[in-house]
Amino acid sequence: MSSGPDDRHVRIYEVGPRDGLQNEAVPIPIDAKLRFIELLVDAGLREIEATSFVSPKAIPQLADADDLVARLPSERGLRFPVLVPNERGLARAEAAGVDAIAVFTAATDAFTEHNIGMTIDESIAAFAPVLARADELGWWRRAYVSTAFGCPYTGRVDPRAAVEVAVRLMSIGVDEVCFGDTIGVGVPDQVTTLVGLASDAGISLERQAYHFHDTRGTALANVVSGLAAGIRTFDSSTGGTGGCPYAPGAAGNLATEDLVYLLDASGFDHGVSLEGILTAARFIADALGKPLASKVGQAGGWDQRTGQATGRPPGSDASSLLR
Repeated sequence: MSSGPDDRHVRIYEVGPRDGLQNEAVPIPIDAKLRFIELLVDAGLREIEATSFVSPKAIPQLADADDLVARLPSERGLRFPVLVPNERGLARAEAAGVDAIAVFTAATDAFTEHNIGMTIDESIAAFAPVLARADELGWWRRAYVSTAFGCPYTGRVDPRAAVEVAVRLMSIGVDEVCFGDTIGVGVPDQVTTLVGLASDAGISLERQAYHFHDTRGTALANVVSGLAAGIRTFDSSTGGTGGCPYAPGAAGNLATEDLVYLLDASGFDHGVSLEGILTAARFIADALGKPLASKVGQAGGWDQRTGQATGRPPGSDASSLLR
């Protein structure tokens, strides 16, 4: 495990506005998206993946990316990365005035071909000029390695394959690599193994991030394993929304409110208000016309001094949890 003055500090990288919304079929008004982002900022989040500059035909929900970026909060200390698939997307992002991007490939060719129409080799070749230009502009750069634990088309993924892709991405100029459990099949021992292999390959703990889906209820257990291994950056989606449109059954990212509750109760510092996140979670659930499905979203937080639930909506009956 890493040690030092920041050993108890965890970065929460919010993906709700992008990954949480991209798969929704009903159009969400841009004003609702912006209000969601404002509530996330109010809750203390400082890294929020705002949208994606992919083809509007591929992801219609994010077709308003150019307009949304132009209206994002501009206060200092905030980072709003956007997903960029190619040089066309980069040109749009540059025109919109972004300063942080993410590119995305996977640990299997089968998934990259379904997801972005390229092999792993082809995707890395396509990203090289994108990352080079972003470097020239002084932008922060992240890369995703999806299906790092399992692929919906080829099954189990050897963790060494995910690390090999990550090392290649680091070599073409990214600041951080995020390993994704795209279909929510990973378990804690696999997290420990992957962290160790990535570290042995020269990817420091500080440059590793993890993106867990809670499809099979293992996301928080995987976070605990990551924390024990020294990882301090985790992705999450307020309200537990999201999933990948190219990964059957991959419903539900790790909910930010569930992650915040775990970190609070475990004594980690992260700068995010649980009550603020619950406000944002209920807002986006209402905007989507869906019930809030996350565990903490339903139960609220917990005051250790009084034994009472906290952060529940007005009029809710906390005593019903005991029945």
